[in-house]
Amino acid sequence: MRQNDMRRLIAQKRDGKRICAEDWQALVTGFVDQNIPEAEMAALLMACVLRDLDVDETTALTRAMIASGATLQYNRHPVVDKHSSGGVGDTVSLLAVPIAAAGGAVVAKLAGHALGHTGGTLDKLEALPGVRVDLDVDMFTGIVESVGAAIAAQTSMIVPADGLLYALRDRTATVPSIGLIASSIVSKKIAAGADAIVYDIKMGSGAFMQNLDDARELAQRIVAITKALGRSCVAYITDMDTPLGAMVGSGLEAYEALGLLRGSLARRGRLLDLALQIADAMLACCGLPQRARELLESGAAYEKMLAMLQAQGGDIAAIEMLAPHAQQHVILCTRGGTLQAIDTVALGEAARDLTVADGAYAGLELLVERGQEIVPGTPLVRVYGAAYEASRIVRMFTITDEDVVVRPLIYERVT
Repeated sequence: MRQNDMRRLIAQKRDGKRICAEDWQALVTGFVDQNIPEAEMAALLMACVLRDLDVDETTALTRAMIASGATLQYNRHPVVDKHSSGGVGDTVSLLAVPIAAAGGAVVAKLAGHALGHTGGTLDKLEALPGVRVDLDVDMFTGIVESVGAAIAAQTSMIVPADGLLYALRDRTATVPSIGLIASSIVSKKIAAGADAIVYDIKMGSGAFMQNLDDARELAQRIVAITKALGRSCVAYITDMDTPLGAMVGSGLEAYEALGLLRGSLARRGRLLDLALQIADAMLACCGLPQRARELLESGAAYEKMLAMLQAQGGDIAAIEMLAPHAQQHVILCTRGGTLQAIDTVALGEAARDLTVADGAYAGLELLVERGQEIVPGTPLVRVYGAAYEASRIVRMFTITDEDVVVRPLIYERVT
């Protein structure tokens, strides 16, 4: 692409005009081939943040990004994937993937590192003894077809344009654009070979999307471009105003997910409720009966999880013997009232600091829920590990005499 063409497209988007599909293809190809300087692409990205992209532009950009690399192929169909925009205590993938696979779905999931304050799905899997997420394409597709499910890291062959563009967006403060976010998410899912996708868009103080309007706009855009590219999908807007699970910390969250699958932890709570609904949506996308709870309670989902972990190098004997960090401390509430709020981000950051200091199985376990009536001396949190400040953790809980507005687990289903 010539310099004059690039200048024209930057000005076009700056002035709120559309960029056509052919030009998006040339832009993506030119940037991947290093024919477009980063400074000029950064200027275009900033214009996209200020003016955004419409559905047609987002679809064109997504199509160009998919074409920048390989698209995985499978012998079994339909292949389903799920995506979460991340949060604290969010191990829905570690529950929903084996549940859906136990019900006959073929699940091919490419996931990420460090998407949440306590890490992404891959960080949690890597906390399990022996488990590998750096699978090459042949190994990944082979496990998907033989086991029925695999969760691995994105390879350099899949949507290389996304990796380059996201790194530049991160450095230039141009991440928050609905069109750029949607194209990044959808391009990876389709390039990974998904025929159907279930999206979980988080909304609340612990999520990237802080309010319902923004979350709805992202969900609608993602659904529109996914369907425009010939895939079936559904999106759920779900609550992330408090941690989803009780455990917070990469290894602890994996431990909680395995405990829920195995039945060694009580099968209740928001995390499990959402995982079951997402798993049923994945089954429905494949035209299979929605029987997530039955698959969980029969043990079939746990057996599927062990088969997947073993195929990815996991030491099953060690995995089944996992336990949280041996040093444990319970922090008590100092006043009575109603638990009004939990600083979800601060809690995630504290758990991350504990894992850095004391290992993967350090972290925090919530012992109370938002809206709960508590008295002085009520246990708030169990700390696993030694490197913690009780006063820092207590400040994350807001206790008042006011009533708490109940927040739904799922706000909307977008189709």
